[in-house]
Amino acid sequence: MRVMAADYGDRRTGVAVSDSLRALVGECFTIEEPDAGRLANRLETEYRNRGADTLVLGNPLNMNGTAGPRAEKTGKLKAMLEKRGLRVVLWDERRTTAEAERILIGTGNLGAKRRQKVDAVAASLILEGFLLAEKNLAKTDDGREDGKAGP
Repeated sequence: MRVMAADYGDRRTGVAVSDSLRALVGECFTIEEPDAGRLANRLETEYRNRGADTLVLGNPLNMNGTAGPRAEKTGKLKAMLEKRGLRVVLWDERRTTAEAERILIGTGNLGAKRRQKVDAVAASLILEGFLLAEKNLAKTDDGREDGKAGP
């Protein structure tokens, strides 16, 4: 099963989807939808069409770790998605948009071209962080990843 990540925005939401091995980011795109209800419908469709079993939703906490108005909107979207039967995990997304901007500027993406891509790149950073954490949790105490006892 795949993992899908979303960087929820007011007008545009970045989406990234893992490969079937849950090892790499497979594809990234954006959904232009300002209405939260219609966005939830679109995310549900993408989730089901891509065979995802988890949606990692970027949680925009304040830099001090508290939840502000944007995190509250994200919590409402999470509830809408869960009512549709999706497994949703909130993921700390602090600094992902700034990092995405830095990556795009570093690769020569400027102006409107960069603004169109930043949300998808931010979603890919959220997904990468989640996949790495999931992989690290799967490791056993002796460092093996297969869950079997050592030699």
